[in-house]
Amino acid sequence: QCDLTGWWENDLGSRMHVSDIDTQGNFSGEYHTAVSSAQKPIEPSPLIGSQHLDADGQCTFGFTVNWKFSDSTAVFVGQCFTGDRGEEVLQTSWLLREKVDSLPSDWKATR
Repeated sequence: QCDLTGWWENDLGSRMHVSDIDTQGNFSGEYHTAVSSAQKPIEPSPLIGSQHLDADGQCTFGFTVNWKFSDSTAVFVGQCFTGDRGEEVLQTSWLLREKVDSLPSDWKATR
């Protein structure tokens, strides 16, 4: 059964810490990204999210990261899986919204 609490690391070396999950599936934590195009030094950034508390343990979840070192916000969605050897794996997709100066620049604001 997957448990989102604790430390997670992705293939690029970014890490996140998920605090305790409440009875409604809500959680908070901190994201430590290893990659950034921002000009400022990278800082750990707060995250807040929720998950389904499924009986089979392979829950879906989502969370938002409010980057402290840039004018951008990221949202992640995914699912937790238990692999053949019992290891927990998070599969996620993300969108990053960067601040732009004008409405005509909106087209390039989301990755």
